Amino acid sequence: MEDPVLSHSDPATGLPVGPRLKPAEAPQGHTSEQVLALVLKSVDDDKAEDIVQIDLRGRSDVADYMVICSGRSSRQVGSISEKLADRLKQEMRISVRMEGKETGDWVLIDAGDVIVHVFRPEVREFYQLEKMWLPMGAGTGAARAAKA
Repeated sequence: MEDPVLSHSDPATGLPVGPRLKPAEAPQGHTSEQVLALVLKSVDDDKAEDIVQIDLRGRSDVADYMVICSGRSSRQVGSISEKLADRLKQEMRISVRMEGKETGDWVLIDAGDVIVHVFRPEVREFYQLEKMWLPMGAGTGAARAAKA
C-alpha cells in the first residue's frame, strides 16, 4: 500500500515528498507571484547581493518560488530577514516562520509559497543551494537572469 504522506518524489532530487496541503493562493488572497514581487523588492531595497529567484512550480510541492540572496555580514543578514518578515506582515498580513536569525549565517524564511534563504557569502558558497535547484545544465547566471 502506498504511503499517503510520502506519495511521490521530487523530480529534481528524487527524494520523497508529501502532498501539498495548502492552495496555490495564500489564505490572505495574495498569489505566490505577488508575494514573490514583495520579497524581491524588499531584499533589493535592503541591499541584498546576488539575488537569485528559482521557479519551483512543477518541480516541488514545498513552494512555488525560492529566493536566495546574500548579506555582507551577520548583522545585515539578520536585518534583511527581519525587515522582510515585517513587510510581509504589514503589507500582506503574512506571518512567516523564520529559522537561523540568532546566528545570522543562514536565515530561512518560510512565507508559504515563497521560501527565502539569506546567507553570508561564505556560507552560501559552502552549501550552493542554487546548484541543487537549478535545472540541469543551467548556471547561476541563468537563475540571476530569470530575476530580470
